[in-house]
Amino acid sequence: MVGYDPDSQCTSLSAVEIAVAGSASGLVTRALIGPFDVLKIRFQLQIEQLSSRNPQAKYYGIWQAVCQILGEEGPKAFWKGHVPAQLLSVSFGAVQFVSFEFLTKLVHDGTLYHARDFGVHFTCGGLAACAATITVQPLDTLRTRMAAQGEPKIYRNLRHAVLNMYQKEGLLTFYRGLNPAMIAIIPYAGLQFSLYNSLMRLHKWIVPGDGSKTGSVKSFVCGSCAGVISKTLTYPFDLFKKRLQVGGFEQARAAFGQVRTYSGLMDCARQIAQDEGARGFFKGLSPSLLKAAFSTGFTFFWYESFCRLMRALKEANSSKRRED
Repeated sequence: MVGYDPDSQCTSLSAVEIAVAGSASGLVTRALIGPFDVLKIRFQLQIEQLSSRNPQAKYYGIWQAVCQILGEEGPKAFWKGHVPAQLLSVSFGAVQFVSFEFLTKLVHDGTLYHARDFGVHFTCGGLAACAATITVQPLDTLRTRMAAQGEPKIYRNLRHAVLNMYQKEGLLTFYRGLNPAMIAIIPYAGLQFSLYNSLMRLHKWIVPGDGSKTGSVKSFVCGSCAGVISKTLTYPFDLFKKRLQVGGFEQARAAFGQVRTYSGLMDCARQIAQDEGARGFFKGLSPSLLKAAFSTGFTFFWYESFCRLMRALKEANSSKRRED
């Protein structure tokens, strides 16, 4: 159901309905995975080695980090930056799924390639996510900074953060980390869509039948597997993006340990390799994979569920009009 399929009953859905399904899936998913995102960002931004043997390390494990954040900042800290994160997810979901459905239909109608081929889904998924990333990058930067800050807060709320960043750092600061984000998102999203499609087809081949009773569970499991694989392969670029997004925000990170200033993507990669070693490129991988599993699984699960719901409502309305 994800991507154009001439045999699917969901081809009747309009671009607006697809956008609504994509936005709704992003909204529900973000509410569920918010704490994993905060943990991932805190781990990614820590310069010190993530080890209990390092006395300077503020965080060194998922459970320890949960207890530390809970004790110092309270339960609300796990949803820091939730407002921009929700705006990001809703906007990203709408742009990504509308673009993906449009591009796969374009391939089906204008080329000899089948719209559900692995390569088609990889390319269309990457391009769709690329468009969505450019659209929501300012919200991603805001989300990262608000989730990264400790107590007392530098930014009181979303409006204060926008005004403060614009006045002190200028408009371009909202696009910090865009280069690694663009480099990472194409293979990451491309693999998400193509692996998801391949896993769904593999499941259908292994377990023949209409799958109507297990369709939602299948969507979640296949989406989770696709998310974990794609995140693992592209993870360092996500870390680079987060480090660059908090440039100029060092005062809010002083309580968390060492801080670094990077002049760009290559300088960031060089300093991490020099100061933190090869393992530094994968800091925060554990919570990130948990987040990727739930996030991707829930995104596809809710997207297909909302598409089915709107299709059912549309058919019910059509039947009612015919009866009248």
